[in-house]
Amino acid sequence: MDKKQLELVLSHLDAAGRVKMVDVSEKDKTWRQATAKGSIKMQKRTMELILTGKTKKGNVLETARIAGIMAAKKTSDLIPLCHPIQLSKVELYFNPDEAGKTIEIEATVKAFDRTGVEMEALMAVASAALTIYDMCKAVDREMTINDIRLVYKSGGRSGVFEREGEKKTNSELRL
Repeated sequence: MDKKQLELVLSHLDAAGRVKMVDVSEKDKTWRQATAKGSIKMQKRTMELILTGKTKKGNVLETARIAGIMAAKKTSDLIPLCHPIQLSKVELYFNPDEAGKTIEIEATVKAFDRTGVEMEALMAVASAALTIYDMCKAVDREMTINDIRLVYKSGGRSGVFEREGEKKTNSELRL
């Protein structure tokens, strides 16, 4: 693969192999939407404390929701080559699975812009999971954050992406 082909495949590299921010100035603005998911696994007692609102630090899921929204808005400050995007919508949902001792986190982000919002959705999920960990680490340091992934995206030249076997499901989630 020559340098020009490499630049087309890895859009954050120029023909000389130097890192660059992708030029989106020629792209059309379109509605862009992305949904990401992840989960955090914990001890049964930790799940009970979260769901009953009895943690010492307050409402864990609402705090995680705010953290996720804030993180989505700050993605370009945290991921070096991301474009700043004027977000139109950020929503986070939490789906507790008491039997599996996990809370699934789902974030949906929407914007009318020249570049996608996948990183913003992923950042929202990661930050929400980290916030849950932070608020509960005094009672459960063995929590694990798992499977952060893009499950849906639409808009732009590449069109729609849906992860096989998995769809965005925020309307089905409970919290």
